[in-house]
Order: sequence, then structure tokens, then C-alpha cells
Amino acid sequence: MLSRTADHLFWMSRYMERAENTARMLNVSYETSLLPQSAAAAQAGWEGILSISELLPSYLALYKTINPRDVMEFMVKDVDNPSSIISCLRAARENARAVRGTLTTEVWETQNQTWLEVNRMLKSGQFERDPGQFFEWVKFRSHLSRGVTVGTMLMDEALHFMRLGTFLERADNTARLVDVKFHAMDNDYFGMPLAGHEGEAEKEYDFYHWSAILRSVSGFEVYRKVYRDVIKPERVAELLILRADMPRSLHASLNEVMANLRLVSSDASSETLRQAGKLRGELAFGRVDEILATGLHAFLTQFLERVNTLGGHISREFLLPQAG
Repeated sequence: MLSRTADHLFWMSRYMERAENTARMLNVSYETSLLPQSAAAAQAGWEGILSISELLPSYLALYKTINPRDVMEFMVKDVDNPSSIISCLRAARENARAVRGTLTTEVWETQNQTWLEVNRMLKSGQFERDPGQFFEWVKFRSHLSRGVTVGTMLMDEALHFMRLGTFLERADNTARLVDVKFHAMDNDYFGMPLAGHEGEAEKEYDFYHWSAILRSVSGFEVYRKVYRDVIKPERVAELLILRADMPRSLHASLNEVMANLRLVSSDASSETLRQAGKLRGELAFGRVDEILATGLHAFLTQFLERVNTLGGHISREFLLPQAG
């Protein structure tokens, strides 16, 4: 396959996954903001969204204060913000258009219809009337895009590069979500049950806080099925980092990255495969107590650096080298 074609397919999928994850992160902050909390805690939550995407300096260059309305405007509708939902869906559609002949009719029509529909929704004010419903729509369109891709594309290199882009992006975004949301909590809190010494109001807030984080990665029902217990931060971390059977976990994402890399690589000893295998191996044999003991923030920061390095290796070996 031509590297230019592979590049468009890879980034089409990355941008669609990025739009979905941005919607998920905004939705969890939106839901959390409806809970009783101090003004400082509320602002920290919205600031965390900007930190996740490394967009805090860009935001502050445009807005004087951090508030829900401006953050959502910036992260949803700002066409000059490359990580906004509108920008991601536009980039996904443009990459799809560039390789229209490689895609099935269903895949192209799904991408194109998503772009047309999001413009209609934003112009009609539908987002402002019900942000939660809009975020669910973005998630649904991403699910539809993946389903149509798997259900209609030939199982060849084109599909493998699309899957590679999806899961590399998912690993990056899940790590950012976990890092920001956990880093905002008191590190001494780990290992303590929710029914500790804090007051009833705090316990209730903690339950909804962790529930919202789990729901943001479609993990609430999964958590209850796996652990059958009250929600504990260390178990949330384990679920989202180490559980291979949790679809949006770091481990599950790296399993998919590794599987698709093997399918497109002609060199079993390539540096790209070695880096991916090493990172996947550490997740496969890691333990959450060891990660928390050495520092969750440090672990996730290093993970993000290594995922970024892996993306660079993939670009150099298979695609058109670029910053993404």
C-alpha cells in the first residue's frame, strides 16, 4: 500500500477516535459540574480538560477566565483549535475524501454524513440546548464509523492501518483522562475504601465522581461486573490501565496496536514492533499496587511519552512522517 494512502486512513481513524474521546471527557466534566462542589473544584475540573489536551496556553490566549461555557465553546466549536470536536470531524472527513476510492461506500457516507450533520446541529443551537445529548451523538457516530468499517471493509492493509490509528489514539486519550482525573485527587486517598473517615457528603461526591469517570469510558457496568464492590480509586486505575478485557483500557488498546502492527509489518524484528511489544508486555505483567507505589502520574507521563514515540516510529516506517 502507498504510504500516502496508509497515512490518510491512519489519521482518519485517529481523528474520529479523538472526537469521541473529547466528547467523553467533556461529558464527564459536564456531569460532574452538576454535583454540589466548591467553585475551586469546579474550575479545576474544567482546567483539567484543557490540560488533558495540552491546550491550556491556547485557551488562555483567547479567554480571560476558565469557565464551563468558554471551555465547551473552545473544545467543541472552535475551528481554529485542532483538537476541537468540529476540527477533528472535519479532519476525519478530509482524510476520508482523499482516499475515497479505498473506502467502501458505507464508510465514506458515514464520514460525510457525520460532517454534514454536526454542522447542522451546531448552527441550529442544538449543542447549547442539550450538551449531554450532543456528546452522546458524537460517541454514537464514532461507534457507527468503527462498526461500518469492520463490517464492510476488506480485511487487508487498509483496515489494519485504520485499526492501528484508532487504538493508538485510544491509548493516548485514556492515559490522559486517567492522569488528569486521578492527579486532581489526593494521592493519600489511594488504598482507602470510600467508607473511610470522610463525611457523608464527601462520600456521596466521591461516588458520583468515580462513577462519572467510569461512565466516560463506558466502564461503569463493567466495573460492577468485574469487582462487585463499592467503587475504589485503585480498582478504577487497575480497570483502565491493566485489564485486557476492558475495551478502552491501556492494555486492551496496546493489544490491538500490536496485533495490527504485526499484520502490516514485513520485518518481524523492526524497531516499531519491538517498542510496541515492550510497552504491551509491561502492561500485561504490571500490577496496580506497584504502579501506585512508584507514582501513577509518573507512570502515565512516561506511558504518554512512549506512545508518542511509538507513533513517530509508525510514521517513519509506514506513513508520511508528520507531527500529529
